[in-house]
Amino acid sequence: MKCGNEYDKSFEIKMNERIYIFDSFECAISELAPRCKHCGCIVIGHGLENDGIIYCCSNCAVSEGETKLSDSV
Repeated sequence: MKCGNEYDKSFEIKMNERIYIFDSFECAISELAPRCKHCGCIVIGHGLENDGIIYCCSNCAVSEGETKLSDSV
């Protein structure tokens, strides 16, 4: 586990053929969620992606020069 706690309610997540064990969603998100290329925030909702590059919002995408991405209305 990421933090080393021995907890009876731990859970596994399989991602990219690896198995991760966590004792909280907070630790799982911290370890596995993507980060916005522009601002670095953790993207836990619907971000924007182009060619494997992830942004948290259209403002960050535009700031990085993206012209084809936009948030859903």
